[in-house]
Amino acid sequence: MGKVKVHSLFTDFDIDLFKSGKHYRLYDKLGSHIVEVDGEKGVYFAVWAPSAKSVSVVGDFNFWLEGDHRLNVRWDSSGIWEGFIPGLDQGTLYKYKIQSNNNDVITEKADPFARFCEQPPKTASVVWESDYKWKDKKWMGYRKDKNGLDRPYSVYEVHLGSWRRKADNTFMSYIELADELVQYVKEMGYTHVEFMPIMEFPYDPSWGYQLTGYFAPTSRFGKPEDFKVLVDTFHRNDIGVILDWVPSHFPEDAHGLGNFDGSNLYEHPDRRRGYHPDWKSLIFNYGRNEVRAFLISNALFWLEQFHVDGLRVDAVASMLYLDYSRDDGDWEPNIYGNNENLEAISLLKELNEEVYKSYDGVQTIAEESTAFSGVTRPVYLGGLGFGMKWMMGWMHDTLEYFKKEPIYRRHHQNDITFSMTYAFTENFMLPFSHDEVVYGKQSLIYRMPGDEWQRFANLRLLFGYMFTHPGTKIMFQGAEFGQTSEWNFDQSLDWHLIQFELHQGIQNVVKDLNTVYKSYPALYEKQFSSEGFQWIDYGDSENSVLTYMRKGHDKKNDLVVACNFTPIPRESYRIGVPKARKYKEIFNSDDTKYGGSGITNTTIKTTKTDWNGQKNSVEVTIPPLSVIILQ
Repeated sequence: MGKVKVHSLFTDFDIDLFKSGKHYRLYDKLGSHIVEVDGEKGVYFAVWAPSAKSVSVVGDFNFWLEGDHRLNVRWDSSGIWEGFIPGLDQGTLYKYKIQSNNNDVITEKADPFARFCEQPPKTASVVWESDYKWKDKKWMGYRKDKNGLDRPYSVYEVHLGSWRRKADNTFMSYIELADELVQYVKEMGYTHVEFMPIMEFPYDPSWGYQLTGYFAPTSRFGKPEDFKVLVDTFHRNDIGVILDWVPSHFPEDAHGLGNFDGSNLYEHPDRRRGYHPDWKSLIFNYGRNEVRAFLISNALFWLEQFHVDGLRVDAVASMLYLDYSRDDGDWEPNIYGNNENLEAISLLKELNEEVYKSYDGVQTIAEESTAFSGVTRPVYLGGLGFGMKWMMGWMHDTLEYFKKEPIYRRHHQNDITFSMTYAFTENFMLPFSHDEVVYGKQSLIYRMPGDEWQRFANLRLLFGYMFTHPGTKIMFQGAEFGQTSEWNFDQSLDWHLIQFELHQGIQNVVKDLNTVYKSYPALYEKQFSSEGFQWIDYGDSENSVLTYMRKGHDKKNDLVVACNFTPIPRESYRIGVPKARKYKEIFNSDDTKYGGSGITNTTIKTTKTDWNGQKNSVEVTIPPLSVIILQ
């Protein structure tokens, strides 16, 4: 292995783009790349460290000694250090040893653009070129049709380290998950899977939300191409893949991005804008061009290199507001004197514009909990440009309502109907995520009131209400079979529960609701439009009953939904309907196959009796704590 040779993958145009924050494919240039120079095979290294006095590549090939393989700084004031080391190859362990301009700081940093990392707690980067032949051409060809806003979108949220573990409590690999997880998600009828962050992270209790390897799938479960096998297998089974993406903060771990070259390179230098009090982590400098290029390149990297179908952007609210989780005096207003982070807002707009321009049929989804206007409005209309936004208000109000004993629900009818006053102000996704089953909040099944039968009936009703409410759906692992304990990132879900009838019943409900959602266009064609929903009666608080219609393009496909939020069957319950047609019950959460009492409606006759402002009506029995869907 020879000394460092002068070599570059950068053109002058690349440098101009990088400096202006418009280079969106930085992963092709920065990082480590196996190349051939003058007939010699080796590795080209490039790292951005403008405040460095010297940068050496250290690794297992030079006994981690500084100075043997020093990179050359470019002459163009880009702050990029680069060079070619002949004789290195796939699997080489390395870091950058950086001496800063002020001489007294020498840091050993992992490569921000590394494609592969050592398995934690080890922290070295690994030279890696992934040679994978994708087999998902068919999916990529029709993805746009599967992934559109007018298509069924039911997401299973997964934490790969705890979905299922081996008998000795070790992780399943990407390859093993490609067999078991894909088959399970397909059997359950979900249209998409969402992975909590799989980018490399050092600390398991962070659940992956404190990233150090933004361009590397975590090595806990295998190699980068193994993760590609997992994505590929989902695609070949007609299931889309969404990744949790975290541009909102990063940890201060010594080998990470913090204080990278002895200066505040990636983080904002003002602690009021560069430090996150909630997560004890650093916040990106969204106004720095090179940092913007890093983040947008990273988002596009997963869409490009891993064929990912969507990005769920974490903690957007914390990016949008300068005073997020800060007391008076701990934040500084923007140039207009208000609390919006203008640099972060412009970054999100630029990100979404580039994503939707470059990749057909993908979606970006904002985890955003405030009333910030226009999160899912296109950028050209003044919005942030996201495809969807989590409907946090609906989730909080719904769980608050459901935890009340049914006898008191009549006094809180407004809590369960309020969401419809703003349901179409954004393209909302209804979330029951990992955040709702941790830190003492209890599992969903144990947030339901009543005896065992009522708890399970309530949960079946909750999911039936969720699937008939306008918007797309996301459900965290374990909810679909009534996991009883809170989620624990360090162990497998309680799969043994499925042997019990009531848990099987919850699983069957979710499976059938996914089928109904996908089979009836009225539930998805206009899920983000007020034209797709019509109240029949939201005012029957005395009986705690809601009735409404879901509508698609063809009126013949309209559905009638009735929810009974009490354990008292509502017999001979009259519901106004628009046309004198035959109706049949297509779903009933009280069916015995779900663990219900088996009260169903076999013959439903329409009569010309005015009711609920309609000229026709039907009489049905709405079973206890249940939802029924009529077509």
